[in-house]
Amino acid sequence: MTDELAPPDVSGDPAPAGVRPHPLRGYSTATVSDALDRLGRDGCLPGIAPLFDGAKIFGRAYTVSYVAAGRPAGTVGDYLDEMEPGDVAVLDNGGRTDCTVWGDILTAMADDRGIAGTVIDGVCRDVRRALDVGYPLFTRGRYMRTGKDRVEVRDVQCPVGVAGVQVRPGQLIIADGDGAVTVPPDVEEDLAEICHSIHERESRIVEDVLAGRSLAESRAAHGYHLLQRNQA
Repeated sequence: MTDELAPPDVSGDPAPAGVRPHPLRGYSTATVSDALDRLGRDGCLPGIAPLFDGAKIFGRAYTVSYVAAGRPAGTVGDYLDEMEPGDVAVLDNGGRTDCTVWGDILTAMADDRGIAGTVIDGVCRDVRRALDVGYPLFTRGRYMRTGKDRVEVRDVQCPVGVAGVQVRPGQLIIADGDGAVTVPPDVEEDLAEICHSIHERESRIVEDVLAGRSLAESRAAHGYHLLQRNQA
């Protein structure tokens, strides 16, 4: 049985000490994506991929918006000073791939401070440290050129756009080997229930086919083709 279909396993991704586990923790982005489809809501972040296999993020967004630098150029941001353990840095660099807004210093500090990970609508650099320490980076790629004097912070803790999807401060971010997704706050409770239903049905399908039942029969029995369909 694959990791995706196994019962959600949070042993390698526990909630912070003293924090009640969130009901969506442990579900894959694939399951969350199907649940969002069921509700007819956006949330998947196309083009945003993990730096390395095994990277995972679960946490609340701390948002940073970038614009092209003026003259003189403004700061690329010291926002990590304000972030709390478990936060997710969500950086809107407009999808730019010609200059980075994340590198070695930020990785070192974020990893030390217990930041849950970083999602960038843009690129990162100095990836060796992130790979060495296993810091979760989800971006459009990697590129060596600095963002200093090319971009500057417009605002922090404001609504931002990532891959065409709005992300607000505090919005839930989930990311894994399939990519990254954000959960609109007003559907979190409903989404957890739907994820549970999808997970249970897909698990039963796997059990059936491994026991020798045909795929077509198993899918029909458990309503596979309706799992993600918008019920509105």
